[in-house]
Amino acid sequence: MTNKFRIGLRREDKNPWERRVPVIPKHVAALVKDHGIEVLVQKSDLRAIPAGEYARAGAKVVEDLSSCGTVFAVKEIPAKLLQKGKTYVFFSHTIKGQAYNMPLLRAIMDLGCQLIDYERMVDEKGRRLVFFGKYAGLAGMIDTFWALGRRLDLEKAANPFSAVKRAIEYPGLAAAETALAEAGGKIAAGGLDDSMIPLVIGFTGYGHVSQGAQELLRNFPVEEVAPKDLAVLFRDPPAGAKERIYKVVFREEHMAEPATPGQSFDLQEYYKHPEKYRSKFEQYLPYLSVLVNCIYWEPRYPRLVTKSWLKKSYEGGQKPRLKIIGDISCDVNGAMECTVKCTDIGNPVFVYDPLNDTAIDGYRGTGPVVLAVDNLPAELPVEASGEFSSALIPFIPEIAKADMTVKFEDCRLSDPVKKAMLVYQGRITPDYRYMEKFLAAAPMEKK
Repeated sequence: MTNKFRIGLRREDKNPWERRVPVIPKHVAALVKDHGIEVLVQKSDLRAIPAGEYARAGAKVVEDLSSCGTVFAVKEIPAKLLQKGKTYVFFSHTIKGQAYNMPLLRAIMDLGCQLIDYERMVDEKGRRLVFFGKYAGLAGMIDTFWALGRRLDLEKAANPFSAVKRAIEYPGLAAAETALAEAGGKIAAGGLDDSMIPLVIGFTGYGHVSQGAQELLRNFPVEEVAPKDLAVLFRDPPAGAKERIYKVVFREEHMAEPATPGQSFDLQEYYKHPEKYRSKFEQYLPYLSVLVNCIYWEPRYPRLVTKSWLKKSYEGGQKPRLKIIGDISCDVNGAMECTVKCTDIGNPVFVYDPLNDTAIDGYRGTGPVVLAVDNLPAELPVEASGEFSSALIPFIPEIAKADMTVKFEDCRLSDPVKKAMLVYQGRITPDYRYMEKFLAAAPMEKK
């Protein structure tokens, strides 16, 4: 007899670096034992967690998931693999109208499927409930320190970061932190080059991504300063400046100001009407050696680092302090206008040459080194998957057992899941009707 409640865990194949899973074996065991849900795991040569662990947890390791009514994945599922009427749960990258995924959205609709997007699973205050953001911050910060080490090696400067590797090169987070702690010990012993004093690392934002990135500074001697105190720090560096890193966190009120002189900053107005604001972030850039960008950005918001500022800073042979931009948010031509492209885990950085407006892969050249990897959590696949699965598991039984044949308003799902339902029975749900204009604007795929 076929189990009515059967879900599938699809293999990831978007790129060779994607080894994460949405559900780990421990939680598969709970689904099987406690909820009577049959779990099929698609065979994969890339997955960071071996198939045997899933089998021991009670899952069936198979090639074909066609018997599953609900399929979970991490990244997008190719349109050609979708099947009629199924419920799909993954990061769809469609809610901003991303043109490259409109054919996928059309296919989901044409097949009468349901689409649940992790990105839109939020609480009553709009805070995300299921996310990899912390691990984007962790992996991005490790890679940012690696990039700083490579740039300092080229400059033949005293370099406590020389031995730091990329996150993907460590067996896990603990090993990476051991290497960072060694670098921290060198800094505590006065190992920073005179040209780096004071070494200031700036973080934009204070959400999950920023928290993850900042977390790794626990391996270093650190002193936090307020944005308003940066000028004082440089005017009169303290005696111990060679033995520590200075951290500065920028909030919205540090990044933007009302375009109308004399008005005060209002956070809610900034969110609702960013066109009434302009960037004031450039005043801080001369003090930063490293900038780690962790904010959510849309074109309606002011940019923080512009190409024009960078060009002025390098004209006439000038060499600004800003060596590395760890753009963890990775919005192309976004808050960091010099993020002119995304990179991948195998080739994570480029140098943006502001005088020629070009990007040169690697860390050699004139201009800041830009880290712009768009799937950083995949560098820490086991830990990232564990935390993601822990956040997702409370919602899986209701998704697996939901009756998707009733009207959308009658579908008995919790608010976070219902809010994340982009498509139901092949129709865009009311909260996402705005996406219809993106579908209309996107060219039809040739058959």
